[in-house]
Amino acid sequence: MKITKAVIPAAGLGTRFLPATKAVPKEMLPIVDTPTLQYIIEEAAQSGIEDILIISGRGKRAIEDHFDKSYELETELARAGKTDWIQSLESISSLANIHYVRQKQALGLGHAILCAKSFVGNEPFAVLLGDDIVRAQKPCLRQMIDVYEKYEASILGVQEVSREDISKYGIIDAMPVETGVNRVRGMVEKPKPEEAPSNIAVLGRYIITPEIFTLLENTRPGAGGEIQLTDALCALAQKEPVYAYTFEGKRYDVGSKIGFLQATVEYALSRSDIGAQFAAYLKTVIGDKA
Repeated sequence: MKITKAVIPAAGLGTRFLPATKAVPKEMLPIVDTPTLQYIIEEAAQSGIEDILIISGRGKRAIEDHFDKSYELETELARAGKTDWIQSLESISSLANIHYVRQKQALGLGHAILCAKSFVGNEPFAVLLGDDIVRAQKPCLRQMIDVYEKYEASILGVQEVSREDISKYGIIDAMPVETGVNRVRGMVEKPKPEEAPSNIAVLGRYIITPEIFTLLENTRPGAGGEIQLTDALCALAQKEPVYAYTFEGKRYDVGSKIGFLQATVEYALSRSDIGAQFAAYLKTVIGDKA
């Protein structure tokens, strides 16, 4: 079955970026001049996704406004003759069919995904976490959809991480199937390095079969009283094949301050309009600090 729907959880409080996120959703913090969430939605659209459900929460109205049409702003830009800006804004509002539902309680990622049950129906669907931006020649999700079309099973997007980072992620226990593809036997959420089954981490991209909803409905709250998606995926792997795909591309953890700054610097350097000037500036900064 073709993957046409995606779910993006965006109900978190963004406490790591306070005070900026007191009034601004963390998903709207910009990498240069583009909100982080827009990069995620662009990846989904470029991968063939037609309908996107954003799991939102209180204080997130700016997300809806950003991906809606802005008639007043576009009218003012038209009066000023700034047609390039109008085209840019129109492209944002036409990326995909975007839907919204609120997660009324902060009960974890698994609960957020469960909020998408009626939207997804009985179809396989994609999940993209807003804390992970991937720069790749071929969109990360498109890579995963290609793998799904071969195996017709749930696919987890993974990469190897350093030993010191193991405790930050869900780590898989898996057996090789082919180059870049492993069959998942189990997962451990944020294990100590010495207790981890591998150094292969799930990094914010999933394609999941609809059977996950029944498992989520029967998953007991885990750490922090939250319903963990990892626990439901472990149960799913015992019922049907689940694969881990090592995707190509550079992934940025924009949910951390260092990752956010890394993405900002590297995206800025890659731009034709400001890259050279910014690189020259960075050289002066590095020179001053040397």
